[in-house]
Amino acid sequence: MKVFAGITGAIMILLTLVVGGAMLFIAAESNAAAVGTDGGHGLQGVPQEFREWILRADAECPDPEITPALLAAQLYQESKFKTSRDEATSHAGAQGPAQFMPDTWTSWGRDSDGNGQNSPWDIGDAVIAQGRMMCSLIQTAKRSGYSGDVRALALAGYNAGWGWVDEYDGVPPRSFAGGETYDYVQAILASIPRFEGQGRLQVSGKGNGPDALRRAGTRLGTPYSWGGGSPAGPTTGFCDGVNGYLNGSCSASRTAGFDCSSLVQYAYWPSTQLPRTAAPQFGATSSRPVARADLKPGDLLFWSHGSAESIYHVALYAGDGNVLHAPRTGKNVEVVPLANAMPEGDYFGATRP
Repeated sequence: MKVFAGITGAIMILLTLVVGGAMLFIAAESNAAAVGTDGGHGLQGVPQEFREWILRADAECPDPEITPALLAAQLYQESKFKTSRDEATSHAGAQGPAQFMPDTWTSWGRDSDGNGQNSPWDIGDAVIAQGRMMCSLIQTAKRSGYSGDVRALALAGYNAGWGWVDEYDGVPPRSFAGGETYDYVQAILASIPRFEGQGRLQVSGKGNGPDALRRAGTRLGTPYSWGGGSPAGPTTGFCDGVNGYLNGSCSASRTAGFDCSSLVQYAYWPSTQLPRTAAPQFGATSSRPVARADLKPGDLLFWSHGSAESIYHVALYAGDGNVLHAPRTGKNVEVVPLANAMPEGDYFGATRP
């Protein structure tokens, strides 16, 4: 990143899954289900040490314009994923894989990887700060009213500072700064397809767990509904005085969908008939615990406020560090990184039905 001085700144659908290298088409009857797996937010061609952080940065931004492939293309343009001080320090003084200037890092940098240091040289800190800044710039671009791709506007703001975007009412022209910002934006947008992989939900293998994950995958995009859902599919839910409300009204009673445990019950039914709610589901499977390092697709993951009796959330492990779950009122069934699914400190453990 370069900062220039001078200006401050209900129908039947087919869901395609990849199974053992072959394409599997599954009919899904929910009018809320999404075609595809995760909105096209797949990722390929990045070093493994960057992958988790790129996916996490994407998950933290609600704006659909931010995708893993966009963040990866930007990182490649900034540093080619280099992390050493010799290779990732620019002539202007930008530092680290996301090329933050020191004063800009002061605003965006945090100890996102929890190692006790807030550093632009740490991959986790740098990528999460990049995603956070780009998310803010996307929102600024949407409010600006300037014409053109909001991604291009945000990238220009990242490279030159938003003040120059305001100065030109859009992406600065090639005549600005020797074309650096203009070429930066064009190069990143052109290279996004290079980093677009298949969706996060890629189910291979046979057995109870993979089969359950495939069945749950047909419900991606289905709304969350507290108390809703059954082994037969989505249903309306209810409000209990605390849960099921959105913007002050009872959303669950008018929303056909799943909550976290009914989605899991639906996924395994009828081969394994799990209880309806999360804590009993843990009780029914706790004799088969699974270490986090040994997770396999379809394993159940639980979050708690401290004990088996206070388990409040369950999800399906989707492979590659991701989970498939119904998160909360106002959200839809989705695939997200395990580390972002719920508060990390609440992770209670995993079981294999």
